[in-house]
Amino acid sequence: MNQRQQQTPADPCIWMQAGVVKAKMCRRAYDCNGCRFDRILRQLAEKNQRRLAAGQAVSGRRGQIVYWADKLRERPVHRRPCLHHLKRRIGFRPCTNDYLCSNCEFDQYFQDQYAVHAVIQPVGMKDVHGVKIPQGVYFHQGHTWVGLASGGQVRIGLDAFAARLLGTMESIDMPLMGKPVQRDHVGVCMRRGSLNADLLSPVSGVVTAFNPEVRTHPGAVPADPYGKGWLLMVQPTDLREDLRSLQMGMEATTFIEAEMDRLYQALETELGPMATDGGHLADDILGQLPQSCWEKMARQFLRT
Repeated sequence: MNQRQQQTPADPCIWMQAGVVKAKMCRRAYDCNGCRFDRILRQLAEKNQRRLAAGQAVSGRRGQIVYWADKLRERPVHRRPCLHHLKRRIGFRPCTNDYLCSNCEFDQYFQDQYAVHAVIQPVGMKDVHGVKIPQGVYFHQGHTWVGLASGGQVRIGLDAFAARLLGTMESIDMPLMGKPVQRDHVGVCMRRGSLNADLLSPVSGVVTAFNPEVRTHPGAVPADPYGKGWLLMVQPTDLREDLRSLQMGMEATTFIEAEMDRLYQALETELGPMATDGGHLADDILGQLPQSCWEKMARQFLRT
């Protein structure tokens, strides 16, 4: 057996861990929603269960498929791993609720904590004149971004262009949990002294969490806009419709490039020729401008 065959997959699928299938790699960070493999095996397991209940024989490899939770229920209670352990979120913890997660107090507590603190760093960053554009993230024309999260929720933040433009704010006002937000309407207000910068919400929905880190340390936004500097978690009401108005990939790159050109033109109009750092956008551009220019350009680029 060669070295590659001896390696254990970094993210073994839950169905593999339960012993239903021999080998399957999870490439979705254990987000089973929308997973074709999970859907097919669930359908097979349900079909086999119905046939057995009707007294019909099941055979072959497909006939051996059972729901992963049913397979784990064959183990002694103290050896049945919690779903969050299977998803590599916690160390071993036995499931004490027969895999009925909807009625599990630990699951509810963990989901609340995980939604707020678990931040998946975007990969495949592209650099446009010093502004980072991550792959797999949607961009709104008002310079907020949307990242898909578990449970159909989305994570929202300020993109790197606007973070460079605004610099470090002194405070950030965000809606509380349970409050509605509407696409293309003001959802967050960032403050710097007597100056305000309003951010448009890129989606419509209900706020499920806000980032407490940026409330106490607003500098996290420009320091890590796509990671620790995120702003809100939202449960969208019509995500498919919202995503149609957003941009990602090459569209997002083209958008940021156009915004860079527009910014340099605006700065030259307001201040005359302005030196740049090798063509890269400097930090805290608006902090170098008079108050009247700051407010005008903030509204211009944030589309408010």
